[in-house]
Amino acid sequence: MRTFFITVFLAVVTAIWAQQPTDTVAATPQKENKFTIDLNILNRDEIRRGGLSSEKNGDDMAAFIIERTLIGMGYERGILSSRVTAQHSGTWGSDETNSFNIYEAWVQLKSPKGFFTKIGRQDLSYDDQRIFGADHWAMTAESHDALVLGFENRRHKIHLMGAYNQNIKNRNGGTYFSGGLQPYKAMEALWYHYEIPEVPLGISLIGMNVGMQSSEDIPDTCTYQQQLVGTYINYHPKKISAELALYYQMGKEENGLPINAWMTSAKVHYRPSLSFTGYVGYDYLSGDKNFNVPPKGMIGMIRHDKIRGFTSIFGSHHKFYGAMDFFYLTTYYGGFTPGLQNAYIGGIWKPNKKLTFDLSYHYLAVAVKLDDAKRGLGHELEASASYQLMKDVRVSAGYSFMRGTDTMVYLKRAKDDHQLQWAWLMLSVSPKVFTTMW
Repeated sequence: MRTFFITVFLAVVTAIWAQQPTDTVAATPQKENKFTIDLNILNRDEIRRGGLSSEKNGDDMAAFIIERTLIGMGYERGILSSRVTAQHSGTWGSDETNSFNIYEAWVQLKSPKGFFTKIGRQDLSYDDQRIFGADHWAMTAESHDALVLGFENRRHKIHLMGAYNQNIKNRNGGTYFSGGLQPYKAMEALWYHYEIPEVPLGISLIGMNVGMQSSEDIPDTCTYQQQLVGTYINYHPKKISAELALYYQMGKEENGLPINAWMTSAKVHYRPSLSFTGYVGYDYLSGDKNFNVPPKGMIGMIRHDKIRGFTSIFGSHHKFYGAMDFFYLTTYYGGFTPGLQNAYIGGIWKPNKKLTFDLSYHYLAVAVKLDDAKRGLGHELEASASYQLMKDVRVSAGYSFMRGTDTMVYLKRAKDDHQLQWAWLMLSVSPKVFTTMW
C-alpha cells in the first residue's frame, strides 16, 4: 500500500512540474515569495449540570475554563505552498489535561490546470463535516498524517486520500498500532464532488476504508477493515437551500464484530430576508439491537453478534445531535449505542453585520426499541449569540436547557437528569500578525 501511494505521489509531482512554463526569456517575477504568521487563541468558560454524572461521582455540577492556542506559519511561491501550525490546549490551572502538538505540517504542489498533491499532517474537512471534519469546538482539533492527491475545477473535485500509522516502538518488523494521535492503523478514501452552478446544486460521493485495531491490552494485533460509503447533496438557491445525506457502514470493527450501520439526515433553510434564516431538520442514526443497561451494582451480559450503531469516526460531532454533546461524545454504558433521532427547528437573526442570534428546539430519542424504557430522551432548547468586536476579535455565548426523560436517566446511569443545563462564554482572537513578500 505504501509503495502504491509513493508511486502515485511521484507521478503527480512529475505531471505538475511538466505543466510549468519553460520560457526563460521572460523577466523574473517580482515578489514571488509570501510568508505569513497567524495566531488563534480561544478561551471558553463552561458551566454545566446533568448528563455527564457517573456512579463514582454523583455530583455532576461542573465549572471550568479551557483554552486553545494555534500559532501558524505559511509559505507560498508559485505552485508550492506549505504550512506549519503548533497547537496547545488545556484547562486553566491544570497540568494533567495540557497538551502540545503539531496540528499542521504539510507541503502542497498545485498546478494551474487544477492537479495537486498535498502531503503531511493536515486538516481533512469535507461537505458538512459530518464524516470528515476538524471539530475545532473540541479544543484539540483533529488532523491526519496523510497524502492527498486531487484535481479541482469549476465543476469537478476529486480527492484521493491515504494514511498509514505506526507506533514508534513497533517500527522494526511490527505492525501494531493503537492509541496514537490518529485512532486508526490505515485509511484510504476517495471523495468526488460535482457542482452545477446554474441550478445551483452540489453532489458529493465518498468511499472510505479504515483499518482499526483493538487496545494494546489485548494480544490480538489483527487489523480489521471497515468501510463507509455515502452521498451528500446540497441544493442552494438564493432563498431556499436543502441538504440531504445518506451513509452506510460495513466491514468489521476493531474487535472483529461485523458492522451493519447507517444514518440519514435532511435539513432545509429558508431565508425570507437578509437578516433572518429559518431552518428545520432531522437526523437518524441506527443503533444496536438488544441494548440494555443493567441496574446499578450489577453487571449486564448481552451478546452482540453485529454492530448496528453508526459512528462517523472523523466527523465534527458538536455541529450535530444537540449542542450539549450528550450523544456521540460521551459513551453509553457498555460501549454500545441505541442510536439517535434528532428532530429540530430554529432560526438565525442577524440585525447587523456584527451581531448574530441563533435559537433552536430539538426533540431527541433513541433509534431502537428498549425493553425497559421508552424511546424519548427529552426536549432541548438552545440559544446562542455572537458579536464581532473588531476585525480579529469575536465574543460568543450560549445557553442550553434539556428536559430529560426517565430514559435519559436510565441510559446514562445517572440521577437527577430531568433538568440538564449548560452555559458557555467564549472569546476568539485570530489576528494575522505578520505578512511579508519578496
